[in-house]
Amino acid sequence: MANADVRKKFVAAKIYRGSQVISGERQHLREVLESVRAARLPRARKQREVRQLRAPIRERTEELNRINPPWDRKYRQVIDPQATPQTLLKLAGALSDADFLLARALSEHPSAPGGLLTQLASHPYAAVRENVARHPHTPVESLRQLANDVREPLRFRVGCNPSAPPDLRERLRAHMQQAVGAS
Repeated sequence: MANADVRKKFVAAKIYRGSQVISGERQHLREVLESVRAARLPRARKQREVRQLRAPIRERTEELNRINPPWDRKYRQVIDPQATPQTLLKLAGALSDADFLLARALSEHPSAPGGLLTQLASHPYAAVRENVARHPHTPVESLRQLANDVREPLRFRVGCNPSAPPDLRERLRAHMQQAVGAS
């Protein structure tokens, strides 16, 4: 019942529970489970605590699968360094709005194709846009759009992207120098 109380707090406070939060909670619970398994506890207590921890882990897994089934398989594919651009595009096609962690992993993948990065350049999660701004496969037009974002971190990341054309990097460098001089 304690889990239900925590969830009510999230709902009451209107805290967003996307895949990144849920996956983090599940990972923490798995680490606690491993520490209980390794602990020197009476057998009955250890078994009870293991059972108690498995239930919220299962709940978090079900939540992830409601966001994007089968979430674990898709996440493993996205973080696989051997994933092809076609695989990444296919996984992005099934991306849920609540799946910020999968979007973030897609935007970090070294084989992410330009079309995928263009799609992710307007993602609502800032970390995804930041990854796109610094990714070497991001198309120039997407870099130009990101550079016009009013948040300084995106401009800085675009300016440091080796794929940004010289004119864009020079414009951003001048803007950053002006901003530093004004402060």
